Amino acid sequence: MFIRTPKIDPPTQDAKWKNVQAVMRSNGYSRDALIETLHAVQKEFGYLDDASLRYAAASLRVPLSKVYGVSTFYHLFHLEPFGKHTCVICTGTACYLKGIPQLLAQIKKIYGLTPGESTPDGRLTLGDARCVGACGVAPVVVFDDETVGKVHPESVLEKLEEWSHYD
Repeated sequence: MFIRTPKIDPPTQDAKWKNVQAVMRSNGYSRDALIETLHAVQKEFGYLDDASLRYAAASLRVPLSKVYGVSTFYHLFHLEPFGKHTCVICTGTACYLKGIPQLLAQIKKIYGLTPGESTPDGRLTLGDARCVGACGVAPVVVFDDETVGKVHPESVLEKLEEWSHYD
């Protein structure tokens, strides 16, 4: 199998780019490996910045508009650094009907956060997702990478309070 090796330098000299390049190389620098490449970048650097999106586009020979489209469509990708902890609130229909708007209102009142924002100290990022695929246990919140169903506002607020004081 012939593997194209683009002559494109990574955005920085950071050694983490070698891992990203290994993913692209293992997929033959195929355009079809865009999502896998973006996952590799986010795994290594924590988020997708403009330079990394441009690098992925050039390396895979994908239009930058498509790279931005993919990176903003999927809720697992984020373009800003996340806080130490993340709380992703499912806003799908089942969760919405079971009280998520009220929970979001309480979080805004207490922490001043709306989805997509982080606390000034960088301890917490609040996110939202159209659906996390756990409608049977709605309402659902994803704490860091742990999906928790049948949440009550009090338990969510307790977890956020714990994160804001201890670490």
